[in-house]
Amino acid sequence: MTRRVFLHIGLPKTGTTYLQDVMWANKELLGSRGLLLPGRHRRRHLLASLDLRDDPKLARRSGDVTAPWQDLVDEAQAWEGDVVISHEFFGAAAPEHVQRAVDSFPDAELHVVLTARDLVTLGTSYWQEWVKNGGDLAIDDWPPNPDYDPHDEWGWGAFDLADVLQRWGGVVDPARVHVLPVAVGRAEPGELWHRFAAVVGVDPEGMEILEKPSNRSLGLVEAELLRRVNGRLVDFSSAGNRGRWIRGYLAMGTVLPSTGERFRPGDAMLDELHRRARHSIDLLRRGEYDVVGDLELLEPGDLGGLRHPGEVSDGEVLDVAAQTIANLMTEVRSLTRAREALERSAPDPEPRVSVPKFMRRSTWRRERR
Repeated sequence: MTRRVFLHIGLPKTGTTYLQDVMWANKELLGSRGLLLPGRHRRRHLLASLDLRDDPKLARRSGDVTAPWQDLVDEAQAWEGDVVISHEFFGAAAPEHVQRAVDSFPDAELHVVLTARDLVTLGTSYWQEWVKNGGDLAIDDWPPNPDYDPHDEWGWGAFDLADVLQRWGGVVDPARVHVLPVAVGRAEPGELWHRFAAVVGVDPEGMEILEKPSNRSLGLVEAELLRRVNGRLVDFSSAGNRGRWIRGYLAMGTVLPSTGERFRPGDAMLDELHRRARHSIDLLRRGEYDVVGDLELLEPGDLGGLRHPGEVSDGEVLDVAAQTIANLMTEVRSLTRAREALERSAPDPEPRVSVPKFMRRSTWRRERR
């Protein structure tokens, strides 16, 4: 019988992809140490997060989208030990969805794990991630929906720490909600994995640990260029197209250069991020939730001296666009040469058998009759 279930629910852009990479790279070893990572592949956890939240977008996803949440539950319930399920889109769940998660494991302890960072730098980083996934709104016009929607993975309800804590902590005992503050860019990624492993109760020794975070960040000018490109793309609205071509090929590949220049939102957005950050810190200082790490890491970051995307000149965008086109040309040439080499090395097709005309005519007459 399952003993404990750990739901890692986000927040996005807080090392979630890194932790998932480590867990999937060590799936068998984790299992041998008593911790099950259920599912045939990591995408199943993404689909399960849509399923748990009754998100209608699940039906438009490719592959097997039949009951992915229940699939993970069934596998977990057959496991003698602990279980971990991880995807950052779980965080947007409404209280009734959280209750469904609790009810799915009536005989097990359900724990919630939240990786978190200061909301000011998280907000700018998550806007960039949204652009990498096809978004085209300016940073101060984002999120596109100001109201909470459990089906919106890009709204405040997905990354406002206080909001997520109150929804999940209103159903799950706050003592079983574990918050891991993250210092993005200022600590070794392996340190986060060791803290996460301590929470889920698994020995991390001897496991394959990745040396660098998994997500590639764009700089200010590249993010602004990509935002403008997204507004001109036609028929790239599906999740598959956004994930494979906009994010996977253009934003995360080698085509779009990256200067790594950090940036800031406008004053009104900055004030809003500060307000929400203070609320989450005050909530955690009450001591109801289990904070694993230094709470001071959640203090709002200083973005003084950084440029706003609106300050990027057209000349800067043109320079990056020219380099991107040059990179595309080089890659298209390389792929074309590879294709032509394959065509030359392929065996000649079998010679076609010549059919006499009278046979073709008689066949035509029979088919006509």
